Amino acid sequence: MGISLQKGQGISLKKSEHDLSKVTIGLGWDIHSAKPGLFAGLLGKPPPDYDLDVAAFLCEADGKVHNLGHDTNGKATLIDSDVIFFNNLSHRSGCLWLTGDNRTGSGTGDDEQIIVKLNDLPVQYTKVVFVVQIYQGIKNNQSFANVNNAFIRAVDARGQEMVRFDLSGGAYNDTCRSLLFAELIRESSGWIFKAIGTASASDNFVDWLKQYV
Repeated sequence: MGISLQKGQGISLKKSEHDLSKVTIGLGWDIHSAKPGLFAGLLGKPPPDYDLDVAAFLCEADGKVHNLGHDTNGKATLIDSDVIFFNNLSHRSGCLWLTGDNRTGSGTGDDEQIIVKLNDLPVQYTKVVFVVQIYQGIKNNQSFANVNNAFIRAVDARGQEMVRFDLSGGAYNDTCRSLLFAELIRESSGWIFKAIGTASASDNFVDWLKQYV
């Protein structure tokens, strides 16, 4: 079991103690079993599944994301960019990728994972920001108030859990639909994992991204 962090705390991921050649950032969650409303029950329609998505922003020394994947007209597409999410699963450096999209949170362990080769990540990137959103949370009237056992953890290449940040059930109200979960910060001595846990009513990670461009 890794070191458990509280909101706002950080810990150094030391090369002398861990193999950082491939670090797994794992996220997990469980969903309350909500009873459908009377009208929905009569129609036989179950409530929609919670689809939580993780996104990662690669920031440079000024704390900003510089490559937003522009098209020929100069419009940001986020494809082949420094933003990793369900429509841009891997970074062009080959050092960071999202393993897939879990749309229910079912099962045990990590529900989604981002793999980072910290030792090889180009030196221009000094911070990796991790955001979790509830896809179409506003439309489906969903929020983190109905999410239990949400966590983010870092596991080294040997499978050793280095650090974990748990969000207790009921910590957020029914307007919380996305979270700035954690950051990996490059320092002269190595990488720092910092627990954030800041909430937003937005259900779109792009609203978080605007703070980093």
